Parts: sequence; C-alpha cells; structure tokens
Amino acid sequence: EVKAQPEAYERIGEERTFEIEIVPPKVFKREFVRPKFKHKADRAQPPQLAPAPARPVTGGYASASLLAWTTVSKYVDHLPLYRQEKMLARWGAPISRQCLCDWIDQVTNWCAILVRAMHADLLKSGYLQIDETPIRCNDPDRDGKTSTGWLWVLSRPGGDVVFCWRPSRKHEELPPLLKDYKGLLHSDGYEAYPKFVAKNENVVWLSCWAHARRKFTEALRYAPGRAGFILRLIARLYHWEKQWDTRRIGPALRSALRCSHFKPTLALLKRATVLLRTASLPKSPLGEACSYLLSHWDSLVAHCDHGRSKLDTNNVENAIRPSKLGAKNWLFVGHPDAGDRAAVIYSLTESCRRRGIDPFVYFKDVLARLPAMNSKSDFSALLPANWKPAS
Repeated sequence: EVKAQPEAYERIGEERTFEIEIVPPKVFKREFVRPKFKHKADRAQPPQLAPAPARPVTGGYASASLLAWTTVSKYVDHLPLYRQEKMLARWGAPISRQCLCDWIDQVTNWCAILVRAMHADLLKSGYLQIDETPIRCNDPDRDGKTSTGWLWVLSRPGGDVVFCWRPSRKHEELPPLLKDYKGLLHSDGYEAYPKFVAKNENVVWLSCWAHARRKFTEALRYAPGRAGFILRLIARLYHWEKQWDTRRIGPALRSALRCSHFKPTLALLKRATVLLRTASLPKSPLGEACSYLLSHWDSLVAHCDHGRSKLDTNNVENAIRPSKLGAKNWLFVGHPDAGDRAAVIYSLTESCRRRGIDPFVYFKDVLARLPAMNSKSDFSALLPANWKPAS
C-alpha cells in the first residue's frame, strides 16, 4: 500500500529482526606462479627461476591453513580423521585419511621444538603443578589390542602447559621429565612425587587441598555432620585465598597472611581430624578421608611457607580435560608414537587457551613462519606466551 501511494506516507522509524545463515567451508587451490628467465646474451647460462615460497609440507600441496584446520579439528574440536576425510570429500576435496595422518605428523615435527622450549622454561620457573592421565593406545605387539599409555602434564598457573607421553605410570618415568628441577612441586598424593622429592633436597613437595577436600565430600553422604564440619574448616582457607586473589596479594605477603590467618583453622582442623579418625572405622569413607588428610598433613600445611603456590592443582586438572573429551571420540591413539604427537599438540592448544588465543589462527601463522627459519633462529617469538600474529 505504501509503494502504491508513496506520496501519502512519511517514514517515522523502522523495526529490525535477523536470522542466522551459514556459508559452509570452502576448499580452494592457491596457485604460485614462479617466473623463469633466460640470459639473452649468454645462452649457456642456466635459466633463473624465482625461489619457491617456504612451505610446511615439502613437495606436498597442504597449506599452513589446511594443516592448522586439520590439527585443530582433531585436537580441539575432537573430530577423528575419518570424519574429517568425509567432510573434505563433501566439500570437493577428496583427501585420504592416511594423508591427513601424515600431515599431523609433519605439524608435530615442526612444533616439537616449541614445546621443548616451553618445557625448559617451566623447569626454570621454581613452581610446578603436575598430574598424569591414562590414554589407551593401539599396541602393535598385541595383535590389534590396546594398552594404556600416560600423558604426564606439567604446568604453572597462568603459564604454559606441557604434555609428555610415556608408556607407563611407573615412578621411573618422573625423573626424566623433571631432570634437575629445583623448587616447589605441587601434585596429588601419587607416591612417585614424594619419592622424587626425597631424593632431591632442592625440591619441596606440596599436596593438593582439593584432593583432601574431595574425600570428605565423598564421605558427606555417610557422615554429613562430621564430614560437613571438616569441609567448613577447609572452606575457610579458600575464603581467605579468594580475598587475597581479589586484592592481588603477592607471594611474600601471602605467605605471611597464610601463617597468621590459617594457623587457628589448621590447628582446629588437625585436632578434629585426629578425633574423627579414632572414632571411625578405618575403611569407612570418613576414616579414609581422615587418614588421607593426616598422612599428607606436612605437605598440605607447607603452603603457608610458600606464597607462590595455589591451594590445589585444579589448574592442571582443567588442562587435562580436553584430552579426555577427545578420547571419547577417537577412543585411543592409533600407535604409541601417536602419543608423542598428541602431547605436542595438546601442549600448544592448551597454552593458547589459557591466553585466549584462537588455536587455528596460532597454528596457521606459526606453520607459515617455521619453514623459513633454521636452527639458529630465535623461536621464542612463536611460543604462545610471546606470540603475536605476523603483520
């Protein structure tokens, strides 16, 4: 009606709405034209060809962006390679799963040097959180059956995360990971850690308050009053920590505040736990919770002497979660060697996540820059802690 009589109407405003559309991913070829020249006067001279750009896959056709997409799709979005194979075919690029696997291998070869540098930096930090998680892998020596490998995870709150693949959880796996580390070692109660500390006088073991608290939470169902009392005392410690975090209290002052504010609560906590253990069956949930707390008492209260530490290792446990989500999709790594590849990629993706870096943008940029570098290059600018997109 307005269009029929435009002179009869005046515009007084508008109303807007929207709908969301999607443009499916598009795979395309980028062609590099390299001009070739021949000397006019001296025809005996060989032709001159413009140099080829440095590329992450020698003799292949995968660009840095395609490698980044494949890597992030598997290790961040948890898409197994056989699903990626089908998706690429649907988009007009029939690329085999074996080819994708080879690309992942080349990505990790490029990126391994960055993870080694991150590992070295962590060992110099003086405060490490550490944990380990099982991952099944296809065992070539057992006729297609799977065995259990382990991802050992080293981290510093607010800093990098480094995953290390090992075939077992044996105590002997730990010293090669920590080498000549000196400082605070913060972990759960696994026996390998206090054993390592006992042999290294420059290392101080700190236990995790969340693990101690978790056992009383499990006992809450059976002894709500007694377990609840212990949980309220532990909550006081976290209450103070939250206040100090808000005020951005530094390590030296935090240590002094812990000694002064924690002391009454810790004294009451220990007395109550001793009494509850005496009154509980040793194998009951409450009895086991009390025994765990008291057996780790020294390494728990040691936080008062070291203001750098967090009270728990939730930080490193959260870094492990993406690998467990991925395992639900790809179920197991296809070969023990693939565990090393997963460790390299998870180290970089988790370190990016902590800093709010888009992992696809990071890998695309890093994989474009690494091929032009050599063994004498400074790789520090490519570490997630220092990385900035190339202009």
